[in-house]
Amino acid sequence: METFISDFQIISADIEEKINVGENPMHIAMALALEKALAVSEACESEDIIIAADTIVVKDQILGKPVNEVDAFRMLQMLQNEIHDVITGIAVIQAGTFNKIVSFSKTKVKIKQLTDELIKRYIDTGEVWDKAGSYAIQGKGAAIVDWIDGDYFNVVGLPISLLIDILRRHFDIELLC
Repeated sequence: METFISDFQIISADIEEKINVGENPMHIAMALALEKALAVSEACESEDIIIAADTIVVKDQILGKPVNEVDAFRMLQMLQNEIHDVITGIAVIQAGTFNKIVSFSKTKVKIKQLTDELIKRYIDTGEVWDKAGSYAIQGKGAAIVDWIDGDYFNVVGLPISLLIDILRRHFDIELLC
């Protein structure tokens, strides 16, 4: 019998997001997602389903979230007129059980050619904060994206299609009405 999700909570995972230079980016994204899910599961009731994700941007190196304006500017300058990968690790676990599925989705993104002035104006919107690679495709950052190859929702930060497949296949949960 399929279970339908009708009630959910958003709980922030209080973890330190460590990125080890030289480690495989897919492994980093999946490990961070699993760490978040495990941290949240400690406060959940047995049998609750926990969904966690972590997104990183990769262009010659892993680009996390900017620490200041200079860092945001550096990242956007590095990404402009280039193709990069957006990798989201996803972890789905059932509290109180050994049911844990960890996977990832990867999308290629090309950022348009940007002037220094345009980069500064985008940073001034405040949208760059708490965003891997210093941009948000779902907001004003859509104006700086030239194209994507892959899952749009992965770039937003939660690969919905992959999540639906995991829930359906491994937890017998259907998200569709």
